[in-house]
Amino acid sequence: MKYVTIIDIAKKLGISKSTVSRALSGDTHNVKPETMRLICETADRMGYQRNEMAVNLRRQSTRNIGIIIPEVVTSFFMNFIQQAQKELRAKGYRTIIAVSNEDAGQEAENLLMLEACRVEGILMSVCHKNHNTALYHTVVSHGIPIVFFDRMVEGIAASQVRIDDYLMAFFMVEALIRSGCRKIVHLAGPDHISNGYDRHRGYRDALEKFSIPYDKRYVVKGGLSAEQGGFAMERFLSEGLELDGIFGFTETSTLGAKSVLQRLHYRIPEDVSLCCISGTALCTLVHPTLTAVEQPVGQMATLSCKLLLDQIANPALDKESIILRGNMVVRESTR
Repeated sequence: MKYVTIIDIAKKLGISKSTVSRALSGDTHNVKPETMRLICETADRMGYQRNEMAVNLRRQSTRNIGIIIPEVVTSFFMNFIQQAQKELRAKGYRTIIAVSNEDAGQEAENLLMLEACRVEGILMSVCHKNHNTALYHTVVSHGIPIVFFDRMVEGIAASQVRIDDYLMAFFMVEALIRSGCRKIVHLAGPDHISNGYDRHRGYRDALEKFSIPYDKRYVVKGGLSAEQGGFAMERFLSEGLELDGIFGFTETSTLGAKSVLQRLHYRIPEDVSLCCISGTALCTLVHPTLTAVEQPVGQMATLSCKLLLDQIANPALDKESIILRGNMVVRESTR
């Protein structure tokens, strides 16, 4: 498709390119009214569309913000984008969305693409805490501020917004124990995701508080997907170990484990109680509904946008780390 340019309009009318440019910019001081009317009418007739990117580049401001998310399976990241777009649009910014699909290589491509598009800042939830740190440093050193949300990265000059994963995991496992659970499986997250460590630490410390011995056999890598969670549950059950509770790193893997338990005729919550962190609307669409810690996604998006826009306006501002409280929602899957 060939776009109509200012040069095309100038040739059509036999006038200078600069006159067309001034007219289309609304310069009534240097363009006669009749000439401006002729140029605007011709531009409309020819299907001219103003190249906003070129205009903004000349102004040294694209008014574009990049948002990189690791997946689109759960509604958390879609809700974040929706709220962030609302906040940024109100401030005159547009967004460019990129999905990494839990792949560090694809995430690197997304970062380079956004940098090439001259975005003014990036909101980002990473898929690996170490893999692209050199690239994060490079992007920031080029004057593009990054705000990390939900999943953290250490050692980068960037602000961060997240929930207190350790505290919420501790409270969740504590609630399981107080309900009578003693043989609690932790469907752990991948080692390369930062909040997996904090959630595991919360699990372990809650056991210690109630003098329940920590048994590494009860910590099973559950991955991120429902399929991976199901496989993890099958592996655990094949060991012949008893269980009466499951604490999951995320809702999708926990739902996968739940499906396996129900297929094998375990009663939930009578035989096994299930709960997780990072709960979304998916937790309410199954039976029994799933107890979960829900993140304040709207607040997280609003604060992330504010930090990023403040950093764009004043690059010398100190970086901030904001820790929010999640909301533990008790549903049918726990006693």
